[in-house]
Amino acid sequence: PAFSTIQRNMINFSVKSRRWEWDDITLTLQMISEGVVELLTKKLKQLPKDVVEALKVASCFGFQVDVSTIQLLDLGQFVPNMMRALDSAIREGLIEKAGPLLAFSHDTLKDSTYNLIPVTERKQLHKKIGKSLIHDPEIAKNAPLCVIAVDQINLCKDFDGILDTVECSIFAKLNLAAGKHSIAASRFEQARGYFEAGISLLHIDSWDTQYSLCLELYEMSVVVSFMDGKVETVSSRLDYILSNAKSFDDTLNARDLLAKFLASQEQYANATWGVLEILSSLGEVFPEEIQLSHVISEIKATQTMLHGITKERILNLPTMTEARKLNAMKFMCLLSTFSSFSCPLLDHLLSCRMIKLTLQYGFCEDSISGLVFITQGLIYFTDDVKLAKQISSISESLIKGNPNENALRARLTQMSCVVKCFVEPIQSTIEHILNGYKSANIVGDVDNAMLCGLLYCIGSFYCCPELEVLKQKFGKFLNQMAKHRRIGVLRSSMSYFNACSALTGNEDCCGFDAEIEMKTNNELYLIASQTQNSFLMHHVIINQMCIDCYFREYLHAANLAEKYQITRTAKRVLDLYHAFYQGISALWLARDTKQDKWRKIGEKSVEYMTALVQLSSWNYQNKLKLLQAELHYLNGSHVMAALAYKASIVSARDHRFIHEEALACELYGIYLAENEEVDEGP
Repeated sequence: PAFSTIQRNMINFSVKSRRWEWDDITLTLQMISEGVVELLTKKLKQLPKDVVEALKVASCFGFQVDVSTIQLLDLGQFVPNMMRALDSAIREGLIEKAGPLLAFSHDTLKDSTYNLIPVTERKQLHKKIGKSLIHDPEIAKNAPLCVIAVDQINLCKDFDGILDTVECSIFAKLNLAAGKHSIAASRFEQARGYFEAGISLLHIDSWDTQYSLCLELYEMSVVVSFMDGKVETVSSRLDYILSNAKSFDDTLNARDLLAKFLASQEQYANATWGVLEILSSLGEVFPEEIQLSHVISEIKATQTMLHGITKERILNLPTMTEARKLNAMKFMCLLSTFSSFSCPLLDHLLSCRMIKLTLQYGFCEDSISGLVFITQGLIYFTDDVKLAKQISSISESLIKGNPNENALRARLTQMSCVVKCFVEPIQSTIEHILNGYKSANIVGDVDNAMLCGLLYCIGSFYCCPELEVLKQKFGKFLNQMAKHRRIGVLRSSMSYFNACSALTGNEDCCGFDAEIEMKTNNELYLIASQTQNSFLMHHVIINQMCIDCYFREYLHAANLAEKYQITRTAKRVLDLYHAFYQGISALWLARDTKQDKWRKIGEKSVEYMTALVQLSSWNYQNKLKLLQAELHYLNGSHVMAALAYKASIVSARDHRFIHEEALACELYGIYLAENEEVDEGP
């Protein structure tokens, strides 16, 4: 059966290649009838003793074993000549050879062989095999052999007295190594098992006698918990590490993990405060109250520092070696991934500080993050798209080919999208986001994988022509977010699902996992208000304004926009939609109510969008034309209004913003109907 082949690792899913992989020869060996199995089992009992003993050893490895592993055991301690004995089993049809593998002809035959070993002797045999495989001093670096050896020991370790204290220490270290090898192969559940096994082999006084090993095993057990989404014990385990660590430096990894954990549970303020406290201890202090004027001043000073920057200049910097500065860079990079949820302005101060430390103390891998992060501030507060684009290109060239390329792409996809949305069509960012999502999955970076999932929901909502199809894709991401308990991005993504549901008139949540507790936009709004979650509030407001505009609930949209007004210096991608929906609503209300208040708001939206078109006509031209059309209509300039409506429709169609094309068509139709010019329509 398919499930049994998966259990025996005959078929494996490769995260890197995104497909199932198998060996045709090995699968062929499994195709044998049950009647033949019965005959072979009877034959097993009639074989010479050395052949039976060799088969018993082979059965301890499971369905198959590599010839090279058997050769390591073929030193006389099990069977005088094990390979010769197994050759006899091959001739008898009990074992098949497929390339470098020896495989039992059927799993029932393997089970029958293993059952020939007396229960009281099995643990000792597994121990003997495990110990026989660790004579190589480099075994910890040999992933396949290390895993095989610890698998044997882990099958017997819980048997009282079977391992002495020295053996426990050796195999605790090898379990740590095997866990790391499993993470490298994206086998996170397997890695968890190795780390837990290693912890179980530690001495009672391990924090005194095995301090470094103990610290690393506990840290890695938390790391892999983030990777596979099983975070139930993370908090207690981190508290345990922090209470036993002997120095501040030894707590840094645990503090890093604690901040990630708090952020994943929507405790953004606590996570931010914790990292700021660490940074202060490392000599990097940030103000408690951040003023916009201070941020702009820092951004402009950094802009001057980076004038004329090139890749060569970056690479010619000395290597950063001071430990405190390296740790500070690490924690600033971490804080930048979630500070926008609680204190958006802090992001920009962090990027400025990272650039300053890089230029002063030298280049490190986190310097690449600082370069990517600063592009956001340059666009938002200086309009220096040219420099932002240049730095973005430099950053991309530094990432490409880096030994940690996937980890960097996972971490930096969100920020790099900022520049792309101003210099490239928004549609082109979708593939970039999916690549970041894949990279994050490869390295087990669940937080950034789920963040990329949210970015995909955002980008696709505004670009994807088939909203029903998009809802199904959203559902897959929401299921993953719920599985990994990333509540923050889950709730923000829900607001986009709700918008899709409203626009399609289909609120069906079929296909969602039972553990997902769906929230309406009103419920999400209350959650954001009660928890002071500005990030969630931003998404909920934008999506509700979108729904209101398409359903012509203009007063509600305008009131929301006024209550949660954006600063006109900010240029986040969603800010432009805030200005767009606010402008459409205000200009309609100005016509309907004759209130000058709404006219002024609408005119400001037109000014804001005019500035954005200078940065990217592809992304913003159709929106500006529609706002201009509504303003011309308000002013009674009917010829200009008709031309602007038509231009908006054409621009939206040419630039593949199908929903905005539909909105422009509807508003143009209303204009024609109200002015009794229906025959002028397309």
